[in-house]
Amino acid sequence: MAGRGGAARPNGPAAGNKICQFKLVLLGESAVGKSSLVLRFVKGQFHEYQESTIGAAFLTQTVCLDDTTVKFEIWDTAGQERYHSLAPMYYRGAQAAIVVYDITNTDAQTYADDNSLLFMETSAKTAMNVNEIFMAIAKKLPKNEPQNVPGAPGRNRGVDLQENSQPSKSQCCSN
Repeated sequence: MAGRGGAARPNGPAAGNKICQFKLVLLGESAVGKSSLVLRFVKGQFHEYQESTIGAAFLTQTVCLDDTTVKFEIWDTAGQERYHSLAPMYYRGAQAAIVVYDITNTDAQTYADDNSLLFMETSAKTAMNVNEIFMAIAKKLPKNEPQNVPGAPGRNRGVDLQENSQPSKSQCCSN
């Protein structure tokens, strides 16, 4: 995974890096490309005909930002209506979510703008902005407290991925 501006390094922890772990969930209707997006990010692959996800699929991938390694625990949820009742079980405790939708549904940009949310058009087929969306999320997640450690304060707290009007100082987490 190539980063921009030299701040990001290829995936995999570097010596001396601090490691932060975050649960990320992909949400969206059936057949919009959730699994294709994750497959492109994690394995660098694209399959023209991807089988529908049953329930949810779990994958992991790491990205390196300066002195911090961000490990994503990715839950790719099924979009079919018969699995909608299971969705809360998969996204409970997630620190980030990617809503994947069909690009012909044009109200998403306005919604993101109105709510100051991260918004990026991606293509799993061409790999356009796939790594960039995960890197943008990794940069926005707070790295100043341990994540997913039993008994740690804030373990199941969500995170606000809205754009801040003021830049914040970045702090790193510890294991």
